[in-house]
Amino acid sequence: MEVVSIINYKGGVGKTTITANLAAELVFRGKRVLVIDLDPQTNLTFSFVKVDEWTNKYQKERTIKYWFDSIIDGVSPVPSFEDLIIEKNGINILCSHLGLIDVDIELAAGLSSGTERQHKNNFLKTYSLIKKELENIKDQYDVVLFDCPPNFSIVTKNALVASDYYLVPAKMDYLSTLGINQLRNNVDNLVKQYNKYCSTDSEIINPEFLGVVATMIAVRNGEPISAQRNYISTLERSNINIFDSMIRENKTIYASAPEYGTPVVFQSHSSGTYQEVVQELENLTSEFIGKVGI
Repeated sequence: MEVVSIINYKGGVGKTTITANLAAELVFRGKRVLVIDLDPQTNLTFSFVKVDEWTNKYQKERTIKYWFDSIIDGVSPVPSFEDLIIEKNGINILCSHLGLIDVDIELAAGLSSGTERQHKNNFLKTYSLIKKELENIKDQYDVVLFDCPPNFSIVTKNALVASDYYLVPAKMDYLSTLGINQLRNNVDNLVKQYNKYCSTDSEIINPEFLGVVATMIAVRNGEPISAQRNYISTLERSNINIFDSMIRENKTIYASAPEYGTPVVFQSHSSGTYQEVVQELENLTSEFIGKVGI
C-alpha cells in the first residue's frame, strides 16, 4: 500500500480536483483506492457524496472528525477506519467535516506540557495517529490519497507522517508557486524532528516529494500561455520536479463534479474539449502510477 498526501498552502489550485480524479481513474484501472478528506471545506467529500446524503447519513458518526473526537474524548474502543469508510463508484472514502478545524486545538493541548520524555512521547503519539490506524488496513488497498487542507496543521502533519509520498498541485502563478519551497522545507523539518524522537529504525519516516502538477493551465495553440510557461521554467530552474502531465482550466466541466457527486473522468460528455480534459487526467494517472510504483 502506497500512501500519498496531496497538498499546497494555497487554496483554489485544483488540489481536490486532482485527488478526486486520480482516485476515480485509478479505480477504473483496477486499483483498490481509499481517499481521506482532511480539509474542513469537505470539497473532496462532496465530489463523491451529495450534501443532503452526507448531512443525513454521515455527518454525525462517519467522518474523520468523529474518529479524532473519539480519540480526544477517550472513547473505548475508538472506531476503526473500517467502521467509518463509505463506498462510492468503487472508491472507498473517509469523509471530512466542517468542524475538523477544531480538532487541531484539542490535539495541540497535549503537546505543550510535561517533561522532555513526555513531550517526545506525546509528539510521536499525536503525529502518528493516522499512520498507526492505516497499518490495520494496509493489505486492503493499493493506494491511499489524502486531500490535505491548505495549512501545516497537526492534521496535515498526521497525513505527511503516514505518507510515502507527497504531491503538490499548483496553478502557474506567483501566489500558488511562492510557497512550494517553504512547504518542502517544512516537511523536511517535520521529518527530521519526528525521526529524532524515534527509538527504532522501523519508526522512521521518509515521505518523498513526487513533484508539482501544473493545474488550471490556459491552453493556447496546444501549450500553456506565455506567463504560465515562465512560472514552469522558474520552477524547473529551481530543480523542482514538474509532472509532464498538465491539467487545463475548464470551469464548465469541473464545476459539475460536486453537483452530481461524480468526478470528471466518470462523467459522460460528447464535446472534444471534454475528451481533451479526460485525456490529461488519464495521462496524469499513468505518470502518477509510474512514479509511485503501483
